[in-house]
Amino acid sequence: QVQLVESGGGLVQAGGSLRLSCAASGRTFNAMGWFRQAPGKEREFVAVIIIWSGGTTLYADSVKGRFTISRDNAKNTVYLQVNSLKPEDSAVYYCAATPKGNAYSNYRSKFMYDYWGQGTQVTVSS
Repeated sequence: QVQLVESGGGLVQAGGSLRLSCAASGRTFNAMGWFRQAPGKEREFVAVIIIWSGGTTLYADSVKGRFTISRDNAKNTVYLQVNSLKPEDSAVYYCAATPKGNAYSNYRSKFMYDYWGQGTQVTVSS
């Protein structure tokens, strides 16, 4: 049974930091990423680490330079270090994973991913 379990969300002041974790079990994946969804908005891409390509990372423009995605192979866990948080970063953050993908895949699309975690809430106060 495949499971993605997120943790690390919380309430933080603007400018603060958090580290989100996503522990995967049940199978291996070609890519693991993070998406977020604020109330009344579409689920949007945040970051992805493409495992089959040696750990290539992609970021949404809105988080580039502030967020860092990384992976611990031994623990089959992906992390999202989120720094310099802004109120507009407030959302439920979801871990996503796919066993598919190649050099032509659109890893920024939520439709690329087969497995999702339950989400972890990040709230940034101003």
